[in-house]
Amino acid sequence: MSEQEHRFDVAQLVSVALFSPKPDETVRFFHDFLGMEISHQEGQAVYLRAYEDFYQYTMKVVEAPQAGMEAVTWRAASPQALERRVQALEAAGLGLGWVEDDYAHGPAYKFTSPDGHVQKLLWELDYYQAPPEMKSKLKNRPQKRPLRGVPVRRIDHVNLMVSDVPQNTDFFANVLNFKIREQKIGDGGALVGSWLSVSPLVHELAVMKDSSGAKGRFHHVAYWYGAPQHLLDIADIFSDYDIIIEGGPGKHGTTQAYYMYVFEPGGNRVELFGDTGYLIFDPDWQTVIWDVANEVDLEKSSIWFGGHLPKTFYTYGTPPVESLEVLMGSA
Repeated sequence: MSEQEHRFDVAQLVSVALFSPKPDETVRFFHDFLGMEISHQEGQAVYLRAYEDFYQYTMKVVEAPQAGMEAVTWRAASPQALERRVQALEAAGLGLGWVEDDYAHGPAYKFTSPDGHVQKLLWELDYYQAPPEMKSKLKNRPQKRPLRGVPVRRIDHVNLMVSDVPQNTDFFANVLNFKIREQKIGDGGALVGSWLSVSPLVHELAVMKDSSGAKGRFHHVAYWYGAPQHLLDIADIFSDYDIIIEGGPGKHGTTQAYYMYVFEPGGNRVELFGDTGYLIFDPDWQTVIWDVANEVDLEKSSIWFGGHLPKTFYTYGTPPVESLEVLMGSA
């Protein structure tokens, strides 16, 4: 079997685990405002899921001294696909070995990106089974839509800040066989961002240049609403309850997603958006290139409409190089 036939050995994004110095407030953000359900609590960790997430959880909140990302977990397309990617990861020298240390997940192979972002790849995991009072009459929906907050529907993607965009792009494209959907180049043709996917979604993963020069920082996790009006509804609620809105609502040129970026109380950035962007079914897709050294591409790739993103969007990640308060004060 050729490598091209392994193209989708990684099938989907499963979950993101975040560190928070304010775990109770972080959990309240996801539970009360975004309508996510708490599926499990264990020690210093709380596990949550959106109402159209099919697995036991897509968000894990872990108490820690500072904000950041503990790990991203991906699911392989089959047990055989998992073994193929494990062999590729070991050959790349970035494998950390097999672990069985998380709720509702079977054996997972732990590895890092070239920048040090901890990740896991697995096949076996537990599906969510709604109790009778939460069971939806829609047989293809895991549970009823919550009557709390403006509920998100599912996890969508994760964005990682990296010191070397080409190196990390090559890793995900050539070792894990993600497809490169869109990219941004800057002065001198330097690659400053890549959007990659393992499905018709325009991206499950983005890697963007960390201007601080730091390695292994987290930019954001995104949850999908499904209707742009919901972004306006939750923006109104956030404004009343002192949740910091960094940018939006608006629409990106890159990915064409409706977006809003906010900071959960622990300091991590969360993206909320009300449309999937465009879908890619072309098996011979040619990567879209935006030249952000050009003013038109710079403006339209980030903001199709909805106002400018503050400089914190390009400089702030977790764990922070500087405190969130200092960055927000200089935005």
